[in-house]
Amino acid sequence: MRNFRQKYFGDAAFYKMVFVIAIPIMIQNGITNFVNMLDNIMIGQIGTESMTGVSIVNQILFVYNLCLFGAVSGAGIFTAQYYGQKNTDGIRHTVRFKLYAVTIITILTVLLCIFSGQSLINIYLTGEGSAASIQMTMTSGREYMLFMLAGLPFFMITQVYGSTLRECGQTILPMKAGVAAICINLVFNYLLIYGKFGFPTLGVKGAAIATVLSRVIEAAIIVVSVHRDREKNPYIIGLYRSFAIPRDVIRRIAIKGTPLLLNETLWSAGMATLAGCYSLRGLHVVAALNISNTISNLFHISFIAMGDAVAIIVGQILGTGNMKKAKETDTKIIVFSVLLCTLVAAFMFFIAPVFPEFYKTTEDVKQLAVKLIMISALFVPQHALLNTSYFTLRAGGKTMIAFFFDSVFIWCISVVLAFTLAKCTPLSILWIYFLVQLADGVKAIIGVILVKKGVWLHNIVE
Repeated sequence: MRNFRQKYFGDAAFYKMVFVIAIPIMIQNGITNFVNMLDNIMIGQIGTESMTGVSIVNQILFVYNLCLFGAVSGAGIFTAQYYGQKNTDGIRHTVRFKLYAVTIITILTVLLCIFSGQSLINIYLTGEGSAASIQMTMTSGREYMLFMLAGLPFFMITQVYGSTLRECGQTILPMKAGVAAICINLVFNYLLIYGKFGFPTLGVKGAAIATVLSRVIEAAIIVVSVHRDREKNPYIIGLYRSFAIPRDVIRRIAIKGTPLLLNETLWSAGMATLAGCYSLRGLHVVAALNISNTISNLFHISFIAMGDAVAIIVGQILGTGNMKKAKETDTKIIVFSVLLCTLVAAFMFFIAPVFPEFYKTTEDVKQLAVKLIMISALFVPQHALLNTSYFTLRAGGKTMIAFFFDSVFIWCISVVLAFTLAKCTPLSILWIYFLVQLADGVKAIIGVILVKKGVWLHNIVE
């Protein structure tokens, strides 16, 4: 019994170490998603079409967000291990690599949205709905998208600096910057969406402007703070004197990072395609999924933060070369994550009926959203296991395995299953959604096997 506890559970010092990393990430993500929920509710007060248009654009920009995440994460695997080695030059090279990667992705995204944005939005408007509703949804989505593009350069800088700070164990500053940005976003949402205190009534355009403003503030706080504290962030010294990166570093990051970038891109595109498959059942499904996803994301911060904890803590230990400690630490974090998320799931399930009542939409959309939230809650522990397994493989540089584990599965199994069920069967959207989530159980089993075998136990910066 004692050996069991020692293998799967840590002591007080262990959980303190985990919480020091995870809690600031949970707070930042929690407040972000809470404000996103309020933002969503505010837009929902304008009407279902406005809410649906904004949710479609956010689904498209979600692909961009995860492309950035994949780009910075590929280099971030090296950042964490370089930090474990106290290799300042190595960290500096990874930051430069991130800057190159996110700039290219952002330029391509802006061009795509400007010239093909309407076609992208139209993908989600193929289900049932009146011509007037479809046109209103398209107009709202297009207006929102064009304004949101102005915030992308600031968002990309935040991702580069914020990810580097977290990989070096500094999670407080990104949290503070995120909280400040969220407050700005919330205040200006209220002022600009509804035209309060003399501000113009801008609707969805006001929501986009508020988001852009918050991203400018967030980027400014992080960049200024990092450059001021050079003692704590020595890699920032001379960062912009040269943009040169040693070829060997580029080659190694590219080899490990490209599968990760492709994975995040294809996975996020897969998630957007899944939403498109669900939308075949009508615009009311798009609206209900928007409500469900907004609420679910608020609770998903638990397993997201634990995945980040795995990437940071285990990555740093791997950098020191202590494989035994890395494996023991990883096992304990995974067990803790699943137990924590089981409690979160129970709470989420029982309060699911509360949230949709805040939306100004039809009763059938509200009821469908409640049931989708409940289904999502059932699978939170499974997501916890999936997420920690995925970040474990990533921490050890097994990005090609992670690619097959994540992206290949969603396109070959999840998307095919969702499209087939939505197009060729009379099953309700609830059963389709449930079965697609259930299919991820196969991935969870594969993840546990790979983690247990220790295929990820590698120091990639030796």
